[in-house]
Amino acid sequence: MYRITALIVSHVRLMRSTSPWAAICLSLFREAGQALPGDLEDKSLLDVERGLDNGKLKNSQDPLEYFSREVQKRRDEETNLWSTPGDPSHTERDDDRVLYSLLQARNKTRMGSTGYRRLSVDIEAMRDTRREVRDKWHAILENLGFMAEAESLLTVSAGASHDRMRNAAAARAMLNTLHSETSIFNSREPPPERYLFILDRLLYLDIAEDFLAKAMRFYPPRDDSDEETPGLAINLPLLLARVEAMNGGGIEDDESGKEDGNLSDRS
Repeated sequence: MYRITALIVSHVRLMRSTSPWAAICLSLFREAGQALPGDLEDKSLLDVERGLDNGKLKNSQDPLEYFSREVQKRRDEETNLWSTPGDPSHTERDDDRVLYSLLQARNKTRMGSTGYRRLSVDIEAMRDTRREVRDKWHAILENLGFMAEAESLLTVSAGASHDRMRNAAAARAMLNTLHSETSIFNSREPPPERYLFILDRLLYLDIAEDFLAKAMRFYPPRDDSDEETPGLAINLPLLLARVEAMNGGGIEDDESGKEDGNLSDRS
């Protein structure tokens, strides 16, 4: 029995960041009366399993369809890297609101039209900027020796909750330090909340101080005289104004808005 239990736990740990079937293993594990290891009690790892408890799956005639939707939702979250992952409306932060509005506008625009292409450029520019930040965090974690764990440590689901954080105050202080004393973030805007949850994990693993030291070494703060971060620079105020105008008047498919250009500039 011990070997079977160990095998299930090992299987769940391997699948937990990529497969909804981990939820099924967890459910069977609990029904067998076995206690779960502490690292598998993280809320972010049990989002799909809670779908079993609240009746979503029970009321569905096609369980595979439900799990497919959950997997797609996870993929969407990782594609957009929402700054405030726990906000389902994506309106709490300006950058999330802009990206969400651009996505909604593109969904209502004819594919292949000028408006659709223009929106796609702006959407990918915002996503690329967020991926650049995430890649910096990934590089530091790998440098600290967490090659296999980096992806899981950087995954934050929509179910992330401040209530379940173990070191919220310390994580907040460290996030502010990273924002003010390093260039790990590409913007002077407030740092994304998603990294608060990640820092809470690093504090729990007792590697947060090492991470901060590496970040200060690899990404020292830029002087005001320094050029902007190479790559994509996002003009958020202009994007926000454009999105508000789009919400009021819709998207044109012709070339009438071409003079405004795309709202993401390459520096």
